[in-house]
Amino acid sequence: MPLSDILDDLQRDPRFYRQVTAWERLPAAAPRYAPFPAGLDPRLIAALRRRGIERLYCHQAEAAAAALAGQHVVVVTPTASGKTLCYNLPVLQTLLRDHQARALYLFPTKALTQDQLVELQAWAEALGDGVTAAVYDGDTPQAHRKRIREGSRLVLSNPDMLHTGILPQHAHWAGFFRGLRYVVLDEIHTYRGVFGSHVANVLRRLRRVARFHGGEPVFILTSATIANPQEHAERLIEAPVRPITENGAPSGERHFIFYNPPLLDAEAGLRRSSLLEALDLGERLLPAGVQTLFFARSRLRVELLLSYLREAYGRRGGDPALVRGYRGGYLPAERRAIEAGLRRGEVRAVVATNALELGIDIGSLDAVVITGFPGTIAATWQQAGRAGRRRESSLAVLIAGADALDQYIVRHPDFFFGRSPEHALINPDNPVILVQHLRCAAFELPFWDGERFGNAALTDDLLAFLVAEGEVLRSGGRWFWVGGAFPAREVNLRAVGDPVIILRRDEAADEVVTIGQLEREAAPALLHEGAIYLHEGQTYFVERLDWQAGQAYVRPVEVDYYTEALGVTAIRVLAVHEQTQEATWVHGYGDVEVRRQVTGYRQVRRRTHET
Repeated sequence: MPLSDILDDLQRDPRFYRQVTAWERLPAAAPRYAPFPAGLDPRLIAALRRRGIERLYCHQAEAAAAALAGQHVVVVTPTASGKTLCYNLPVLQTLLRDHQARALYLFPTKALTQDQLVELQAWAEALGDGVTAAVYDGDTPQAHRKRIREGSRLVLSNPDMLHTGILPQHAHWAGFFRGLRYVVLDEIHTYRGVFGSHVANVLRRLRRVARFHGGEPVFILTSATIANPQEHAERLIEAPVRPITENGAPSGERHFIFYNPPLLDAEAGLRRSSLLEALDLGERLLPAGVQTLFFARSRLRVELLLSYLREAYGRRGGDPALVRGYRGGYLPAERRAIEAGLRRGEVRAVVATNALELGIDIGSLDAVVITGFPGTIAATWQQAGRAGRRRESSLAVLIAGADALDQYIVRHPDFFFGRSPEHALINPDNPVILVQHLRCAAFELPFWDGERFGNAALTDDLLAFLVAEGEVLRSGGRWFWVGGAFPAREVNLRAVGDPVIILRRDEAADEVVTIGQLEREAAPALLHEGAIYLHEGQTYFVERLDWQAGQAYVRPVEVDYYTEALGVTAIRVLAVHEQTQEATWVHGYGDVEVRRQVTGYRQVRRRTHET
C-alpha cells in the first residue's frame, strides 16, 4: 500500500485524528545544481559519472571549491543531502595531485567511522593511485598501527583516539602531520557542553602539533541541525569559517505529525503509553510495506517495543526476524548487519535509541516514529530527517509521553515548528578543562614564552600554576613538561570507562559466546544479579556480574516480565594491603574507584506496565 493511502486512512480515522495536535506538510523541493569545480581531476569526474552523478548540488560545489581554495568551511544542510561529497571531493582531489598530502577524518562515534570507511574504500578502488584509507581507533589491532601511521594517506578516527593515541605519540606521526592538508570534523552539533569544550582543546593541540611538523590543515566541518553553525565552528577551531547553508538536494513532500495519546484518567492526567501507540501505528505501516524506523528514549523501551512489534508482525504473517533492534550494547558486527539490511531493504523496521540519530548510511526510509520528545528541537529534526531520502512522500510522527516537557511540546506545536534548533555552546577556556589540556600540550611540545593556548592570560597563569605543582619547568624562555605521568590518560573526554561484556553459554557448542556489551555506568542498573536483561527482544536472566573482570554472565529464559532498578548508589572501594592489612583507596577515576550498585529492583509485567 502506498504511503499516501496510509496518510489518507489516518486522516479518516477519528480515533487517531482527534489526538493529532499538529500535521505539518513540508513541501517537496526541486534540486539545484552547479557544475563541477574548475580544475577537478578528470578521474574524479569519471568516478562520479559512473555513479550516475553528472552535476553536483550547489552546496557540494560551493563547499568543494571553497576548501580547495584554502578556506575553512562549515556545511549545514539536512540529513541525506550529500554532505559527504562536500569533503571527499576536495580531499581526494588534493591526494591525487599531491602524493605527500594527508587527511584526517574525525567522527564522534565508531559506527560513523566504519560507515565512512566503506565509502572511502569504494573511492580508493575506483581511483587507485595510492589513495589509501584506514581506521585508527581503540579497536585497531596493535600489529596494524605502525603500517597505518606510515602508509595510510587518509586516516579515520575520533577525538578520543586523537587525544590519547595520536597527539602524545606525534613523533611517530611526523610524516603524516607534515603532509596534513585537511581535517574533517563531522556532526559538529554533538560537540557541545563539556565534551565539546574538551574537543576544542584537543583541536588546539592538533593545530599546534601540525604546525610544529610543518602542516597547516584546512578544516571542513559538517552538521545537519544547529542554530549557530559559523559561531560554533569558529569556536571549535579558532579561525574564520565560511558557512554553507543553502541546500541544493531535492526532497519529497514530508508529513510531520504531533500525536498526543488519549487520556485514560483525566483527573490523574494518565495517558495511554507512547509505546502502545507506536505499536498501533506500526501495525498499519509494516504490513503495508512501509520501511520504518522507530526511536525510543532508552534501551529498555527499545527492547519492549521491539518485542511488541515482532509479535504483532508475526501475527499478520510477516517474518519477525525482519524487525530489528539497534542500540548501544549490540556488538559492532551486529549493528553493521542491521545497517546493511536497511540499505538493501531486507530489514523492514528497526527500533533504535538515538544511536541511529547521526548520519550513518541506512538507505531510504519511508517513515519515522519518535516515541517521546528527544529533549531538543535539534535532535527531533535529526531523527525525523532519517525518513524522506527519496523524492517520494515521507512521514514522521512524534508521539508524546506523559511528562511535562512532552506535553508542552505537543500542545504548543508552534513553539517547535516556529523555532530554529538550539545553539551549540562550549567554553574551552574553562580553567578546569584548560589546565588539563595544557598538561597534555606541554607533554607533547614545550611552550615558548608568550605562546598562546586559548585565553592568553590564563595560559601564563596556568603554566605558572603547573610550575608550582612541579609538573612544568621553565628554562631559557621555554616551559618543559617534567611530570612523571602520561597526562592524556588522566583526561577522559566523555568520562566513560571500559564496557562490561555480556556472556552466555552456548550449550550446543559447549562454549561461552558474547552477545553484547554495556558501558559500566549503566551496568549496575541493568546487569545486576537477578536482573532480566532484554537483547534483540529476547529475555536473559543475569546470573552473575563480575565487576572486576568487566563481565556479566546470562542465560536465556522465557518470562513475561522484566526488571527495573529501584535505585543505584555509588560506593568507594578500598583495597587492603596483603602484608600490612592497611586499607587504601583503589585508584580509578580520579583519586578513588567509584562503583555503583543497585539498591533493589522490581519485576514488571511486560504489557500491564504499559497500559
